[in-house]
Amino acid sequence: MDSLIEVIKDYFTGISLPRNIHIIDIIQVFLIAFFIYYVMLWVKSTRAYTLLKGLLTVFLLLLLAYILRMDTILWIFKNIGFVAITGLFVIFQPELRRALEQLGEKNNITTWLSFASSKEGEGRLSDRSIAELTRGVFEMSEVKTGALIVLEQNVILKEYEKTGISIDAALSSQLLVNIFEHNTPLHDGAILVRNNRIVAATCYLPLSDSLSLNKNLGTRHRAGVGISEVSDSMTIIVSEETGKVSYAMGGKLETAVSTNDLREQLYAFQKKKAIKEEQKTYRRWKGRVKNEEKTH
Repeated sequence: MDSLIEVIKDYFTGISLPRNIHIIDIIQVFLIAFFIYYVMLWVKSTRAYTLLKGLLTVFLLLLLAYILRMDTILWIFKNIGFVAITGLFVIFQPELRRALEQLGEKNNITTWLSFASSKEGEGRLSDRSIAELTRGVFEMSEVKTGALIVLEQNVILKEYEKTGISIDAALSSQLLVNIFEHNTPLHDGAILVRNNRIVAATCYLPLSDSLSLNKNLGTRHRAGVGISEVSDSMTIIVSEETGKVSYAMGGKLETAVSTNDLREQLYAFQKKKAIKEEQKTYRRWKGRVKNEEKTH
């Protein structure tokens, strides 16, 4: 405890405010704060968020080792520090590449100016969409039409959306059946559903390397599990060989589900999104109330 107090004292005694603060200093602080906030929003909408939480855990353990004077652990961290930094660039390579691509995209200034409302239009899966989705899936199941449907949640799947063909149409059972009909231009690959709309078809998904999956499962099932491993999405799979319906979430596959099972899971998925939206709305409302109190 004494070591912790000493570390805190040493840290705060070394902090000193500049005597002369200029306008350019204020602008720099604002730009840095804006950049950090934007990076936090970007990280939260990617799978890098989970990795970042793991890194924070390692940092806290390192801080604890420093406070308790664990010299051996500190020596190990010191010597593998450069390798660890290189490893971070390798691990985060897809996310870093995507971030640089976003910097080169058009209309980024407008997007950044409205960074707080980037997800305000996000809606949960409606009861009508659940009914249409369930009906369409089991209509395809009866005639053994293979299908792969990805329901996006918080992790934005733009990189996979770009591999397909843009559609942006309301979700309906007739459209689902028509897309996955044999020998049609859009039947191969996955469709991506975002907020009650089919945004893209023929999307390519990452395949799972899990050894626990049944060897009899084909590429469609491995792709469904693969996208659920790298995001918080829910993927519905219809087998072309057996006509059985399965769904994947969090890297786990549930096979041969019934109509009621799928419907219950979709309602649970809907409820999860609703809770998160209510939390976001509450935080925004709370911030507005505080601003109004300050204004008064």
